[in-house]
Amino acid sequence: MKEIGILKNTLLKISVVLILIMACKEKSAEDRLLPTLDKKALDLKYAQGFSVTYHQNFKILNLLKPWPNSKKAYKYVLISREDMAKTTFNIDEYDGILINPIEKLVTTSTTHIPSLELLGVEHTLIGFPETDYISSEKTRQLIESGQIRELGKNEGINTEVLLDLNPDVVVGFGVDGVNKTFETIKKAGIPVIYNGDWVESSALAKAEWIKFFGVLFNKEKKADSIFKHIEKNYLDAKSIANQARNKPTILSGALENDVWYLPSGTSPEAQFLEDANTNYLWSTTTGNGSLALSFEAVLEKAQDADLWLSPSFYSSLEQLENANSLYTNFKAFKNKNVYSFTNTTGKTGGVTYYEMGTTRPDLVLKDLIKICHPELLVDHTLYFFKRLK
Repeated sequence: MKEIGILKNTLLKISVVLILIMACKEKSAEDRLLPTLDKKALDLKYAQGFSVTYHQNFKILNLLKPWPNSKKAYKYVLISREDMAKTTFNIDEYDGILINPIEKLVTTSTTHIPSLELLGVEHTLIGFPETDYISSEKTRQLIESGQIRELGKNEGINTEVLLDLNPDVVVGFGVDGVNKTFETIKKAGIPVIYNGDWVESSALAKAEWIKFFGVLFNKEKKADSIFKHIEKNYLDAKSIANQARNKPTILSGALENDVWYLPSGTSPEAQFLEDANTNYLWSTTTGNGSLALSFEAVLEKAQDADLWLSPSFYSSLEQLENANSLYTNFKAFKNKNVYSFTNTTGKTGGVTYYEMGTTRPDLVLKDLIKICHPELLVDHTLYFFKRLK
């Protein structure tokens, strides 16, 4: 009987040990899974040029397509000052480590201004190249009060002034590669982020980059709410346009050094015209960038087009005719159905469309519907476009 008792105790001890071992194994497996379970991604519906993943106490921002045909992607850590003091990163794995929310910002494109204002962080902007291009009255007040410094030309930023400002980050853009000025700034220890909103292939994808700024300022929820509002407005306007009974034929662009440049059928501009329920005469073409055609080819196809939109930088019918009297051969010119956004500017000449058009595609689409189907949006007042006089 004594042997049986000893055996029972031994079996009991073995069972306890096995349970503890299994529990430890489960705990160990759980620990290994924690980082994956803790990680989640920023919800992006249209934008493909960036992504964000969230970890226990930091974020990772990936810039996947900073410029067309880019072979390099960029990776940044965003972390609070408090967490940074107790966290170690392998610097070689990242293109920059940013303390967020950002408190001092330099940005280089007017397309970034509306996102800052909508998020209520325009006061963090301390420097900008060629400030005259900024049309927003709200940000112009900051410029005039000296809170935003002039940084010279975009192609050659005054690095001395910028380094003196010592921003937390510079948000720039690269057209076809790395900007030498930005490399100088990075060597001075100031992170540079390439914003690729302009590379996106659709209007809503470009507008969704407000979430990029939301990440920098810890305002993801607000950015998401703003974008959903813009998206709804856009899709509602598109549905209204589908009610139109007729599709006006559309001509776009103008001559530049004997070459007529106009949007390809796969461009965001052509997508606007499709969503406005129009017949863009080059809608079936493909390719990146603009089409380059001869005057004769355009005249043959679009001489009787109902509307002529965005005739380059010309701001009046007289300017068009003085530039080339052959423009008068188009029916849209004869009927004064030529519309442009170049006449809508800020106090110092900045074109509002170039600033706001990216963030507010809903307003662009409503303008086009108002022009092409005036009976559908009776209460809408043109925001960007005006008929040339």
